[in-house]
Amino acid sequence: MYRKDLITAEIERLAQVLARIMGLKLDGDFANANSLFNETMAQSFLLPHTILDDRNLDAFKIWLSESNLSAEKLDSLSEFLFYELGMSAERNQIIAPKLNLIYQVLAEQHKIVHLVNFHRQEIIQQYL
Repeated sequence: MYRKDLITAEIERLAQVLARIMGLKLDGDFANANSLFNETMAQSFLLPHTILDDRNLDAFKIWLSESNLSAEKLDSLSEFLFYELGMSAERNQIIAPKLNLIYQVLAEQHKIVHLVNFHRQEIIQQYL
C-alpha cells in the first residue's frame, strides 16, 4: 500500500509539472518550458538530454532497458514526450521513434495497453 501511495504522489507531481510546461508553452515562454522539461527529464526520469536529443535510437534503447522505470513512470514519460511533438519537424523526428519504443515496452513487458496510446501511435506515424 505504501509503495502505491508513493507512486500515486509521484504521478500527481509529474502531472502538475507537465501542466506547468504546457502553460509556459501556451504563454509563449518556450525557453522556460524547455528548461523545466529538461530538468524534469534529468531529475524525475534520469534521462539525460543528450540521450533524448540523439537521433540514434541505440542509446535510448539502452537507457530504456537499464532504467527499470515502473509502468506508471513510463506512462508519465510518454505523456511528457507526446506533448513535445509538434514543436518542430526536426524535434518530431527525434521524439516520435522514442515514443513508439516506450509504447512497445509498456505493451510487451508491462502488458499495459491504453486506447489513448493506440490513438497516439496513429498520430505519431505522421511524424515518422
